[in-house]
Amino acid sequence: QALRELDIPVPAKVLLQLNSDEEVGSESSRPLTEKNAARSRAVLVLEPGTGLAGKLKTARKGVGDFTIVVRGRASHAGVDFVAGASAVRELARQIGRIAGFTQLARGITVNPGVISGGTRSNVVAAEARAEIDIRVLRLKDAPGLEKKFRALRPFDRRCSIQVSGGLNRPPMERSAGIVKLFRTAQKLAADLGVEIEESLTGGGSDGNFTAALGIPTLDGLGGVGEGAHAANESILTDRIADRTALIAKLLAAL
Repeated sequence: QALRELDIPVPAKVLLQLNSDEEVGSESSRPLTEKNAARSRAVLVLEPGTGLAGKLKTARKGVGDFTIVVRGRASHAGVDFVAGASAVRELARQIGRIAGFTQLARGITVNPGVISGGTRSNVVAAEARAEIDIRVLRLKDAPGLEKKFRALRPFDRRCSIQVSGGLNRPPMERSAGIVKLFRTAQKLAADLGVEIEESLTGGGSDGNFTAALGIPTLDGLGGVGEGAHAANESILTDRIADRTALIAKLLAAL
């Protein structure tokens, strides 16, 4: 609207989508995001840029999570220790195995982030669970990683293992269309006297969904700052103007 009021032509129809559930997985908004992306020739994502340089994001890892629930056999740790089958000890051994699923050279990381189990120190634990974050750089690596989780078997046969979860966001892979879109943005930024670089990040966004559909997607066009998800989260106010100008020039160019 501002561009048209300034008599700057915007040849394409522009759709602005705002959704509030991205941080919790975009479960409600994902169908709408994919529907809108499918009828678009490009998607601009106003997530923050990478670092204080404000690098644009041309690739993102895919994101998923698994929950592992181990059930054992409770007993009194002093009176009847051998009758018990510790779910906590079984889970500890499984976590050692799961940690081996990480392959840094392939961009695969597996992080057992939350662990819980047991009731009291004098009770052999009947149940334990772990919540595990996974990241993959390439979509083709996701099925193999999921297969490893589904194939987990207990070391102690008196215990059982339940596995749930999977990939939530497919990777945003650096395609030819994304690179072309970035080069356009880079040139337009240079016209503003701003140097723009590209980056790969392990964090996900709704751009993962649109890029996975094959729609050229440029991410990280939002604020420039630091401290995401931390107490010092902030943006540089003196970068708002050039960032806004870049978005405006992209809308006019696309």
